[in-house]
Amino acid sequence: MTSTAVAPDYLTASFDQLQAQNGVPDWLRDLRQKGLNSFRVQGFPTTRDEDWRFTDVTPIVKAQFQLSPAATAEVTAGELAEYTFQDVAPTLVVFVDGVWSRPLSRMDSMPDGVTVQTLTQALAGDQAELLRAHLDGQTQAAGNPFAALNTGFLAEGAVIRVGAGKQLSEPIHLLYVSTGAAEGLMMHPRNLIVAERGASAIVLESYVGLAESTYLCNPVTEIVVGENARLDHYRTQRESLSAYHVSTTQVHMDRDAHLTSHAVSIGGSLTRNAVNAVLDGEGCECTLNGLYLGAGRQLVDNHTIIEHAKPRCQSHEIYKGILDDRAQGVFNGRIHVHHDAQKTDARQTNRALLLSDRARINTKPELLIFADDVKCTHGATIGQLDPDALFYLQARGIGRDQARAMLTAAFGGEAIDDMQVEPVREHLSNMMRQRFTRMEV
Repeated sequence: MTSTAVAPDYLTASFDQLQAQNGVPDWLRDLRQKGLNSFRVQGFPTTRDEDWRFTDVTPIVKAQFQLSPAATAEVTAGELAEYTFQDVAPTLVVFVDGVWSRPLSRMDSMPDGVTVQTLTQALAGDQAELLRAHLDGQTQAAGNPFAALNTGFLAEGAVIRVGAGKQLSEPIHLLYVSTGAAEGLMMHPRNLIVAERGASAIVLESYVGLAESTYLCNPVTEIVVGENARLDHYRTQRESLSAYHVSTTQVHMDRDAHLTSHAVSIGGSLTRNAVNAVLDGEGCECTLNGLYLGAGRQLVDNHTIIEHAKPRCQSHEIYKGILDDRAQGVFNGRIHVHHDAQKTDARQTNRALLLSDRARINTKPELLIFADDVKCTHGATIGQLDPDALFYLQARGIGRDQARAMLTAAFGGEAIDDMQVEPVREHLSNMMRQRFTRMEV
């Protein structure tokens, strides 16, 4: 990373303002300072840094972002109805412009042994030790300057703890809403999800923009999946097309843990998603599924790292992208099999569909294997719509544009077919069909 002596003035001023707030425990102040110091050492990344070679963050560097005010714009439940999945997710935690909204949230019906709180509530209550044990446990080690920046401004987010043996059949939904009421806001949500031994849960994590405005959303989600626990994690991003979204998801898995992750990115002028999973116990199984759509001049960057640290673990990864106009996509997927991780079974696939001659994808699958008894495969394909399939549909009376939209939606639909929460799957399928029908493909 490119080093810098100090953070930009606007970041320093906002950091000092945050640290001056009352009621903050000393360990959290120290953690914030550690995060900002790490960011100062790393600096904003440039295209000279290998992991950022195809993603130029200069627009973020040049902007002057400010923290959200305590009083945010008013949003009604009706405005959020299409995003809340109320029929299947009775527990809902809503943040508006980075600030928790009590009226819009539903958090009162959790069973014994399960807690869903805001970060502020967790700090003030009996979850402080949980936070000290897990917050920033591995994220700083990832060497990500935006994650370090998030730690520097760690103030609000959601904390979910599913106690040992607890089985939740209904999803918990975290919804982050950007209203666009003020330009140039920066939000640094911090989420902690802990599924203890033998627990099972489904968590939906959504980021939406209600208006076309410029802002920075820089979330970090830390996930701990305990021994023989199971977590299904759904992450959808539908930000303003003028916004910048840079996210980090850090996962730690214990023996026989199961994680299934579904990530869908649609909005944002510049989107960067980093997913890092450490399989740190025998018998883990990790599935990462991703779908990203880009049009206009959008840039969508997905970086994934799966660390096979222990023997007899499995990982399955499929990321699919659809790019139109002058959109750019980046996929860098790394599978790291450590020396002791014998009997590893790891598979990775990235497929990209280019709808325009001007669209571009840079893909880099990586295998780092230091064990000798493994099954590891990776593959990347880049193509356009199948002309034979297009001809087949047109020969049956379907117009050319409609036929192209149907084939494009079918390509993307394969990435969400495995989603077990049917309303989420149907919502995304409908959204894709509408989008591709409107596209001049």
